[in-house]
Amino acid sequence: MTDKVRNRNLSLDLGPPTMPSQGDDGASELQQLPIIHIEENEDEVIESSVTSIDQTMITKLLASNVLDDKDLSHILWWNEKLQMCKKPSTVHLIERLDYSNLLGMDCNLKNGSLKEGILYSEMLQFKSKFPRQILLCRVGDFYEAVGIDACILVEYAALNPFGGLRTDSIPRAGFPVVNLRQTLDDLTHNGYSVVSAAIQWCIVEEVQGPAQAQSTKRRFVSGHAHPGNPYVYGLVGVDHDLDFPEPMPVVGISHSSRGYCINMVLEIMKTYSSEDCLTEYAVVTKLRTCRYHHLFLHTSLSRNSHGTSIRGKFGEGGLLLGECRSRHFEWFDGNPISDLFVKVKELYGLDHDVMFRNVTVSSGNRAQPLTLGTCTQIGVIPTDGIPSLLEVLLLPHCTGLPILYVRDLLLNPPSYEIASKIQATCKLLSSVTCSIPEFTCVSSAKIVKLLEWKEANHIELCRIKNVVDEILHMNRTPELKKIVEHLIGPTWVATGLEIDFKTLVAGCEIASGKIDKIISLDCNEDQKVSSFKAIPGEFFEDMESEWKGRVKAIHINDVLTSVDEAAKALHLAVTEVFAAVVFGLKAFVRYHNVEIFYCREQKAVWFKIPFHWFLTTLSIGSPGEEHIELLKYAVDSKGRKVGDELFTTGMVEDALSRYHEANAKAKARVLELLRGLSAELQSHINIIVFSSTLVVITKALYAHGERGNGFFLQ
Repeated sequence: MTDKVRNRNLSLDLGPPTMPSQGDDGASELQQLPIIHIEENEDEVIESSVTSIDQTMITKLLASNVLDDKDLSHILWWNEKLQMCKKPSTVHLIERLDYSNLLGMDCNLKNGSLKEGILYSEMLQFKSKFPRQILLCRVGDFYEAVGIDACILVEYAALNPFGGLRTDSIPRAGFPVVNLRQTLDDLTHNGYSVVSAAIQWCIVEEVQGPAQAQSTKRRFVSGHAHPGNPYVYGLVGVDHDLDFPEPMPVVGISHSSRGYCINMVLEIMKTYSSEDCLTEYAVVTKLRTCRYHHLFLHTSLSRNSHGTSIRGKFGEGGLLLGECRSRHFEWFDGNPISDLFVKVKELYGLDHDVMFRNVTVSSGNRAQPLTLGTCTQIGVIPTDGIPSLLEVLLLPHCTGLPILYVRDLLLNPPSYEIASKIQATCKLLSSVTCSIPEFTCVSSAKIVKLLEWKEANHIELCRIKNVVDEILHMNRTPELKKIVEHLIGPTWVATGLEIDFKTLVAGCEIASGKIDKIISLDCNEDQKVSSFKAIPGEFFEDMESEWKGRVKAIHINDVLTSVDEAAKALHLAVTEVFAAVVFGLKAFVRYHNVEIFYCREQKAVWFKIPFHWFLTTLSIGSPGEEHIELLKYAVDSKGRKVGDELFTTGMVEDALSRYHEANAKAKARVLELLRGLSAELQSHINIIVFSSTLVVITKALYAHGERGNGFFLQ
């Protein structure tokens, strides 16, 4: 056991893992452990000043058999992240961690039980499936993280730990449900550090069990989030757009006698590309121009062509390792492609049978790409003090995806054949006399993610329809049809999908027809929000705008009728009670100020009576007593009294419950139809992705032609 521990420690201290000779007992362990990156010194590794898991701790963990080799490698990986935490509150939390389980919970502290049936036991099961993701578990109106995850949350999400800094309880942190997307956005979009850039999130939702077993709640993994891959659960029911960043690949770099090789895997798209025969300078350039999620270095990089170890800044391999020195990376061994897939599947919790599609297009006969120095000097890569070349090549209002496409063309020139197609397209676009479509730009990754998770709302589905309809419009217009035919090749290079013109048009017609069959595209005259004078209009607007007008009425006629009838019944109940209360109050006060009040937080309609103190002075037989005694104090969803001035009656509460029930059924039906449509469109996903990319390319070239600088034509 001692020899194994010593080998394990060496792999943590010496950069790339040393390949053991055959028969070495520690071989399986050496290949599983994360390696801390090389620091300034050429011949040694300097660890962070923050206390890490020491040799004694590793020995205890191995002797206790509480963790297997793989779990221990995950604990060491998280320990590397914890060493970079600086906040005093986080440091105090780290001191209360226990590394005998993946959550890092000390079972001897308060609330630290992991007994079966307890929440934290269930969280440990989820953590075992996604050991390198921060686990956020829905608990009532909050999302909660414990142990190691709570420490990371306090460090990077500006949250305070639950219970303050008390030392007798496990580390816990969380935030209200309404703050979920804002918290994720803050950590994955805005200035994330080396540590948080490598972090991803696993979100667990909860649903209430059957009414007869109200204490039973079922929890499930509702999605994952990391930079370049936002959380989409629940978006099918909202009425706003999702800011979807460009996906960030997992990058693997290796070396062979042919030169350097860089492999990029996109988890969202389930695709990968591979470029080999690269120089060290070219690989460094690609690293500086690519935003990636994780970086893996193959052990072949640890030795140069002469078989000697690379540890310095200079000489063969020194430039690349010097570039990686300030980045977070991990070493891996085995086949540079297939074993990188294994790492990606472990990283994102994918099934082993998930396949990745090769989108590599042979470079063939093409122009030389720009060097790193040229890219910075002419402004292709953002550089302080140098104007952006891309702003000169395109119209000012052309932003986002078209700019990214032009930048990729400059950094990765296509073959001369594809370049000639692009030049011909520019000439055609510059001489077009017919009307052109708006060119709706939608990220291919966004389309794939929303359709795969069945979370595309009516806005996104309308946008997809606009994309395929624009392809059909160009096909019906002779001048524009030639443009589509020319761009089939460039789109193939950009997507790796080989789709001919006829197949593209036929697929667009099918996809457009399926969306048109379900989604409501008219003015929704047959789905107006309920409106009654006695009830505040905001109430019905908030309740019904969540689902009305999204799908065609023919698919939801029955639930529409139920909601309309329930709304009328609620109006009758409110007006009847309101008139009775006003009549009763006239016997006590000359001027009354009774109003019908809408509480947005509780989604309820109540009576607001400022003269509520009169109710306690009523005597038997008082005028209006039979009307006033119908009132009772309004309570919230937990049965707590809301206030002294808010009242309701049994009749109103019953009518309100029936309306909410009818409204919930209608919304569920609409979401079911939207998710069903997403499922149907998955069989046409390649057509939709190809179409969206073609439209982006067309817009980029059109904006360039309108600029009038003739760059591509030269």
